[in-house]
Amino acid sequence: MPMNTFSLPLIGVHPAAAGAVDAVRRLQEAGYIAYWAGGCVRDLIIGRHAKDFDIATNAVPDKVVELFPDAVAVGKCFGVVRVPVDGNWYEIATFRQDEAYLDGRRPSAVTFSDPETDAQRRDFTVNALFYDPLRGQVIDYVSGREDIERRVIRAVGNPRERFREDHLRLLRAVRFASTLDFSLDPDTAAAIREWAPKVSVVSAERIREELSRLWVEAHRAGDALILLRELGLLQVVLPEVAAMHGVEQPPQYHPEGDVFQHTVVMLNGLDTEDYRLAWAVLLHDVGKPPTAQFKDGRWRFECHAAVGAEATRAILQRLRFSTDDTDEITHMVSNHMRFIDVKSMRRATLRRIVGSPTFHSEMELHRLDCASSHGDLENYHYLGDFHRQMASEPVLPPPWITGREIMALGIPEGREVGAWRKKAYDAQLEGTHPDREALLDWLQKEIVGTVQPGG
Repeated sequence: MPMNTFSLPLIGVHPAAAGAVDAVRRLQEAGYIAYWAGGCVRDLIIGRHAKDFDIATNAVPDKVVELFPDAVAVGKCFGVVRVPVDGNWYEIATFRQDEAYLDGRRPSAVTFSDPETDAQRRDFTVNALFYDPLRGQVIDYVSGREDIERRVIRAVGNPRERFREDHLRLLRAVRFASTLDFSLDPDTAAAIREWAPKVSVVSAERIREELSRLWVEAHRAGDALILLRELGLLQVVLPEVAAMHGVEQPPQYHPEGDVFQHTVVMLNGLDTEDYRLAWAVLLHDVGKPPTAQFKDGRWRFECHAAVGAEATRAILQRLRFSTDDTDEITHMVSNHMRFIDVKSMRRATLRRIVGSPTFHSEMELHRLDCASSHGDLENYHYLGDFHRQMASEPVLPPPWITGREIMALGIPEGREVGAWRKKAYDAQLEGTHPDREALLDWLQKEIVGTVQPGG
């Protein structure tokens, strides 16, 4: 395809762009071709702030290192070197041609090439553009600018070849379409449907990162979930979520539709950078399909939160989430139904909820859950009011009574000490005793009353 060029002034871009300009200048002054490449060019054309500025050049890695003495060769066999300029780090990659992909992930080898050849081996046309910041000129070998104007994600060249090379591109296509609010080119979409089963061989870590970015970066994460299902990808990477589709709910509580549609509406209302909250929203009702039963004239999902928590833990472990991530997300799924009872809860229980490190995320999960179904936010406001009432004091203050003191009152070392500590702390949180001495006196009487004579 012939090269197209057009002018684009470098106006109002990220401060990190200055170092990327200097890096290109140093390479060009040494006699090499050097451009910005990939996503930063796409974002510059669209008018979005680029996060990263990658540079492509015909200088081989050893020459790049000569020009940038503090450079670090992070992927020398693939022609990639990281260089520091003006306090920022940039990746400089040599134009290359990829040899055969044997594992659906990376090429078996690369040979260094020229800009046009390099553009042809990239994933999508919108990511295959180059920009010369010194001349303010975009270099386009793949009609990427036209696709940006059409708001279309289209694979470079033969889409089946692109997805055969790297199966993660199947998910990346959905992410780019969803985060840029673009549509998928019909041929590209057809190739994704054809190759969808192959996403199963992508490493769990790569799938996890791609999906986590999708949920928090998409304009409407619920629409992204629908697209994953329509393309056959959801059924492979998250079959438990795909199983929500068609699971009916009682219309008096869920006028929005089935469990899948409810989740879509919640995700579309999500506005967060917290991937843990996003995964909790996605999985909060994952326990409904296996617990669904039509009983007493309507659909019911008994113990679905507990069942969903087990499924959530299994899913997150399968995707190689960290233990902290797994515990926090599973906790939110497990407890998402307890907000129904906040008005009848003891003060100590409310303080434990409000004092939890996940409280704000749990509140948002509950708000979205209600707003995306029956619309009743009374419990949400009730708990919010309680939280504000506690603003002037520690919600979960240090316990007044220690385990050692409980043992001194006659309780032998063991699990019973922990039970008494909880009872004492609950009483402290209830505020029924004015100070530590009064609480300790009450506790002693309670313990004495439970000790059997001669025990």
